[in-house]
Amino acid sequence: MTDSSFHYDVEESEDEYKLKLTMIKCHGRLIGEAASQLKALVTPLISQGAQHVVIDLTDLAFLDSSGLGTLVGLKVSSINKGLGKLELVNLSPRVRELVTVTNLMELFAK
Repeated sequence: MTDSSFHYDVEESEDEYKLKLTMIKCHGRLIGEAASQLKALVTPLISQGAQHVVIDLTDLAFLDSSGLGTLVGLKVSSINKGLGKLELVNLSPRVRELVTVTNLMELFAK
């Protein structure tokens, strides 16, 4: 069952180094099936050697363990495949606390 409260927008542009930038703006609740949707979107970008992927969490209302696990898995895949950069931006205080408490802030800083 798909959680209809999650959706995303994708914008393509260039970053400050003229690298292709893919911005993914997440909205709603990143839980369960929604995490699978995000993984299905980002995994091919990583496989195709995307240079800079930004996951914007400004409008993310909630993140559960499956959502966090997906974000961690995507980051680890990007590191292992040598992706130019995969970063999270605009974490809400609640999401930032979850990432900090699970000792994952350092992983996402890479």
